[in-house]
Amino acid sequence: MIDLVAIGHVTFDETPSGVRPGGSAYYAALTARRLGLSVGLLTSTSSDYPLEIFPDGIHLTTVASPQTTRYRLGQSRGARTLTLLSRAADLETEHLPAAWRGAPLAMLCPVAGEVDPALAGAFEDAAVAVLPQGWMRKRGRGGLVGPQPWEDADDVLSRTQLLVLSEEDLPGGDAAAVAWLQQVPLGAITRGKRGATLFVNGDAYHVEADAATEVDPTGAGDVFASTLLIEYQRLADAWEAAAAAACAGAASVEAEGTAAILDRAGLDARLATYRRRRGG
Repeated sequence: MIDLVAIGHVTFDETPSGVRPGGSAYYAALTARRLGLSVGLLTSTSSDYPLEIFPDGIHLTTVASPQTTRYRLGQSRGARTLTLLSRAADLETEHLPAAWRGAPLAMLCPVAGEVDPALAGAFEDAAVAVLPQGWMRKRGRGGLVGPQPWEDADDVLSRTQLLVLSEEDLPGGDAAAVAWLQQVPLGAITRGKRGATLFVNGDAYHVEADAATEVDPTGAGDVFASTLLIEYQRLADAWEAAAAAACAGAASVEAEGTAAILDRAGLDARLATYRRRRGG
């Protein structure tokens, strides 16, 4: 039985400290697994990708591709830059294993427009979470990534239970995102050290960030989103789920890559400290 299906490209990320695995689906799958879920990961890679890095309990369906998606992560004027160097194959509805369509949780995690928007409706009765950043990016000159409109938003949102965006992907401000978030039962805009804005049936609430010593922020939003989805299903309490997500996201920045993603015991301990710090 698969508890959660993550769909999106796993990537090679070129960073100042070297090349490492990445991608929103990668971070989401590892977060779910460390919290005790059985995970199905639908992705596309070339034969050069080290699939042995995935632990037991993450079940892979891989669409063969001549290339693996590769990004170069950089900085310019204090902001993160992304350069798309290569891209794997598209992920279509026919690639989703039939046995996974009955999973209770699903996450669409595009990083380069690779996920077919129709996959939002491919599940029988799943709570579908959407991280749309890969539909909101275009490849420009030299591969440098810039913003573009999310053209399929209305079709996807009609089948979405949770929408999570980063303010980094909203160069024009929150207005468009708020309109989207008012169409879904639960959503969030992550804001790094300033926490997040939680939307419950369209109403906005501030979520305080957990204290953290930042080493590497890559993937923190994906960890936040997957924890929010998992804990909301488990607790049926949006505010408790958001507190857990804030703790998980903060912890994840305290080491490079996925090294600091919490397991269940670690999340419970960190959440207890977070509550004491906030006085409740």
